[in-house]
Amino acid sequence: MAFNFATFKTRSLSAILFVVVMLAGLLLNHWSFFILFTIIHFGCWYEYRRLVEKIDPAYKEISLFHRAVVPLLGFCLMLYVTNHAFDIGSLSLHSLGWWLGLLLVLILPLGELLLARKTGPRQYFHSLFGFVYISLSWALMIDLRCRGMAVTPGGRVIFDAGLIVPLVLIASIWINDTMAYIVGSLIGKTPFSPISPKKTWEGTIGGAILAVAVVTLVGYYLVGVKEAWGLIAISSIAAVFGTLGDLFESKLKRMAGVKDSGTILPGHGGFLDRFDSLLFATPLTWLYFVLFY
Repeated sequence: MAFNFATFKTRSLSAILFVVVMLAGLLLNHWSFFILFTIIHFGCWYEYRRLVEKIDPAYKEISLFHRAVVPLLGFCLMLYVTNHAFDIGSLSLHSLGWWLGLLLVLILPLGELLLARKTGPRQYFHSLFGFVYISLSWALMIDLRCRGMAVTPGGRVIFDAGLIVPLVLIASIWINDTMAYIVGSLIGKTPFSPISPKKTWEGTIGGAILAVAVVTLVGYYLVGVKEAWGLIAISSIAAVFGTLGDLFESKLKRMAGVKDSGTILPGHGGFLDRFDSLLFATPLTWLYFVLFY
């Protein structure tokens, strides 16, 4: 295949923009972190709904009210897990998430009734699955960010180590994907799954081993994170469940008959394409963190 400079330029510029936006959102402060994952949350929902509509055309029949309320319920869950650092004066986003979420749960059936839409069990299942797959995962990511923060009742942050776990997780996934691609390109021969023909067992195993090694060594010796077993656990979760998340989203796209979930990043796909691994790895990382810390 001849080298296409225009395609290379487009992919490179979009990749640079993606990295800049991600780093800014992750590193500026807890507000930028929350805003970043709020955007990702609604972007993933938009693409998930479009994929499901292709897989099951009956999902197109849900009302506009239903389309809006279910992602908003997910956003309410993200608000609910925030701490005092997210208080705006006397307004608590935690309380706002609870009361607004409760209101939406109560009015959803009423809205469906008034709009005369007969949403069946299958459509509700698709929405419920999307809530667990997308909204719960990003809410747990926000909770991980908040758990490492020491905050006064007035909302003043006096200690903030909340970035450590999310950054280790995200770095682990990026390193695992990169290493799996490199190893697979060099020595990959055995297909890993028919869902994703380009993946090989050699690349998958090699990427996982290198990701755990790189994250643990860099985190322990260069960054100063002295929880070696924590680094090993999180990077292992990222390697295993991140790969499963990638395969799951590939299966969704294959069922929908599309190459990419979206076009937000020219040459790189959409929100689900970029964050499919993180959607699967986040809940397991949260569970590990809650059980052992």
